[in-house]
Amino acid sequence: MFDNLSDRLEKSFKLIKGQGKITEINVAETLKDVRRALLDADVNYKIAKTFTDKVKEKALGQDVLNSVKPGQMLVKIVHDELAELMGGKATDINIKGNPAIILMAGLQGSGKTTFTGKLSNMLKNKKGRNILMVACDVYRPAAINQLKVLGEQIGVEVYTEPGNQNPVEIAKAAIKYAKTKAFDTVIVDTAGRLAVDEQMMNEISEVKKAINPQEILFVVDSMTGQDAVNTAKEFNDRLDFDGVILTKLDGDTRGGAALSIREVVNKPIKFIGTGEKMEALDVFHPDRMADRILGMGDVVSLVEKAQEQFDAEEARKLQKKIAKNQFGFDDFLSQIQQIKKMGNLKDLAGMIPGMGKALKNVDIDDDAFKGIEAIIHSMTPGERDNPEIINGSRRKRIASGSGTTIQEVNRLIKQFDDTRKMMKMMSGGKGKNLAKMMGGMRR
Repeated sequence: MFDNLSDRLEKSFKLIKGQGKITEINVAETLKDVRRALLDADVNYKIAKTFTDKVKEKALGQDVLNSVKPGQMLVKIVHDELAELMGGKATDINIKGNPAIILMAGLQGSGKTTFTGKLSNMLKNKKGRNILMVACDVYRPAAINQLKVLGEQIGVEVYTEPGNQNPVEIAKAAIKYAKTKAFDTVIVDTAGRLAVDEQMMNEISEVKKAINPQEILFVVDSMTGQDAVNTAKEFNDRLDFDGVILTKLDGDTRGGAALSIREVVNKPIKFIGTGEKMEALDVFHPDRMADRILGMGDVVSLVEKAQEQFDAEEARKLQKKIAKNQFGFDDFLSQIQQIKKMGNLKDLAGMIPGMGKALKNVDIDDDAFKGIEAIIHSMTPGERDNPEIINGSRRKRIASGSGTTIQEVNRLIKQFDDTRKMMKMMSGGKGKNLAKMMGGMRR
């Protein structure tokens, strides 16, 4: 995500690094390159020009402190303007109402149905909402089936009316059903088209009028660049939606949509999709995204993801096991499962300052733990509880059972031993109590 833009901006800032002070000449040279970088990222020309004009005005108006280098000052100004361009601050979703009604809109293939499932999963697990998903894409049977599959996967009911081709009737009946069954949130998935057309716009306008939603969300594929921005404008002119959802930001996107769409439609980006899993949905924070674009990482989001998987009681139990030297491979496997739930591994690593650039050409597979899991699952319960008993013959059997080599089994056991020693140190007098450390993350 934004890799090319990040590289180009870094090269742009090199033009001013080492300069004694900010001048109109060196700022102009740097920002000319910044504008090119934005255009290459598929940002609208007028937006790119306005952006660099604002940065130039602020840069030349700054009294640069002796302790701050000109390059650092310009990076800060660009960071602040990037955050402002993308909306300035995170915007929450409106789920007031009884029930709260959310209407989904977007073109076919934008990821609308998948996002409906992700949003339902998030509202159910993080906000304790009782969700009803409504299948109103009457033109694409696969969309209805997809929503049903997602509903089963996340434990959310899906309302359908087989044979009914009228989305307005289906939506109205679904709201009535939700009220009788005490659902507090209804998310309506509507039909998309390959392109904007009058029939589509009239239909979704009628659905909006019939159910009067508290929230209308426009879902857009971020990989379509400026086309996404233009489509968003057309939808907004007709629907006056409340927020934008950018999907597929984990792909090879240039980022133009994320940087341009807020300025064009004057509506906030509320969520971003960062993968296929139902948990791969993040609240959009403009300031954090600016951090990532400029290679500063996003430690806050990384900690938040860790907190979501953290269980205080489990941490206390784990700390006791470590103190008694009872930390085994089952515990090790449990920690791996928690890491996997946090999201895409490369995306997570990119949140650590400096790691995004270091890992740019490194392929981190989401199945990177598969070999480790296979090895552990090939151990007996006794071997997992007492790794010390794993001798040469046992290692050979484990390697054969897991489809790995003895060398790989040896490597894992060594890594496990090193991890156990480090955790033992942390739980003892040489480090803070593990449970306290973990608990402190939540405050």
